Amino acid sequence: MRPYSLGNIIKFIIPSLLGLFLFLYPLPTEEGFTIPIAFLAGLLQDAMESNLSLIMMLIITLTAIFTTFARIADKSVFGRFPFLHQLFYTSWFWTITRILAAVFAVMVYFQIGPEFVYNEETGGMLLDSLLHTLFVVFLFAGLFLPFLTNFGLLEFFGGIMRNVMRPLFRLPGRASVDSLASWVGDATIGVLLTNKQYEEGYYTKREAAIISTTFSVVSITFTLVILQQVNLEHMFLPFYLTILIAGGAAAFIMPRIPPLSRMADTYVNGEERADVEVIPDSENALTYGFKNALKRAEKETSFRTFFIDGGKNILDMWFAVTPVVMGFGTTAVIIAEYTPLFQWLGMPFVPILELMQIPFAQEASETLLIGFADMFLPAILITGVEAEITRFIIAALSVTQLIFMSEVGGLILGTKIPVSFRHLVIIFLLRTVITLPIITIIAHILF
Repeated sequence: MRPYSLGNIIKFIIPSLLGLFLFLYPLPTEEGFTIPIAFLAGLLQDAMESNLSLIMMLIITLTAIFTTFARIADKSVFGRFPFLHQLFYTSWFWTITRILAAVFAVMVYFQIGPEFVYNEETGGMLLDSLLHTLFVVFLFAGLFLPFLTNFGLLEFFGGIMRNVMRPLFRLPGRASVDSLASWVGDATIGVLLTNKQYEEGYYTKREAAIISTTFSVVSITFTLVILQQVNLEHMFLPFYLTILIAGGAAAFIMPRIPPLSRMADTYVNGEERADVEVIPDSENALTYGFKNALKRAEKETSFRTFFIDGGKNILDMWFAVTPVVMGFGTTAVIIAEYTPLFQWLGMPFVPILELMQIPFAQEASETLLIGFADMFLPAILITGVEAEITRFIIAALSVTQLIFMSEVGGLILGTKIPVSFRHLVIIFLLRTVITLPIITIIAHILF
């Protein structure tokens, strides 16, 4: 290994440690544990609470206006500004989605139109609650994401974790940081980090799809919120171990079956995947990862670039992602709240649940698929069921299903990760089929 200056070593170590602290350090709070990024976001959200609905409504409306203008006007209207062109020039499908999101946002903010669009269970939940959180999380996560991506941390873990991630999950070693950021921190951050790495050419289409739909699990803290909703908070340890076991099994199986296994293993520029994490015989995983980390850190020469990259991350999330969450999330929750669609879809599961000896199979079946709209809905609907084992199973399943349109699903669709709505539906169903039996077996052992 060629010698590197002390400056490059410091440039790798200090920002990387800061990134690990901000995105992964479990910070104790009165409600449980969180991460520093989420803690900072919470402080800002509390300070801006009364203005965030207005801010998000304006952001979503401006996105629709600029996107419509870009589609109707000449294609090169933003040609002199490549970032703005990439942000606002999109297909007609996404243009219509952004317009629909703006209509929803205006209706919710001004409380106009049909009540089922703007009440606190549907559009109000999105604009007045979830999008508040996303606004502040996107701000801090976007600004500080370069600490994880630009100074060699992912290259360092790529060498160390390659022999774990590649055989188990068919992913590069650097994906371990994305995965950990989701499991310990927040699913939102995991998706954003994955999208950033995909756009920069570090992940193939298949790898980005696997990570975002397999490891973007809600945070440990939110699992406690779910447990509290179903009155089982005293069972946190066995509950989370159940999620780890069932989620781990799904993470092993999903990359090996369609649709994920059939996605192109090519990078964003169309090139075939190249295994750049092969460790030479003359080196071990630690020295190889350290060498690659220093090479990456050496490329960072300007704080100005750091803040420009962070600023672009923030704008991309605010203007490209939040309208998708508002549009798809509101639509999905309206369907869940005001139609029997998900109850009808759950009816075929009744005999299966009875075969698994799950008490209150009828009530449980009505919650199995409604989590696709919003992950918290199953926990709300199952609360009145007397059998603890049923509440335990449904609560754990709602977490391991992972895809829900009011946040993670909408976020994925809003990024450049090549996962379609059809893919999300199939992946959600497959994860249900894979994890339900595992959770049920463990539940029967516990109860």
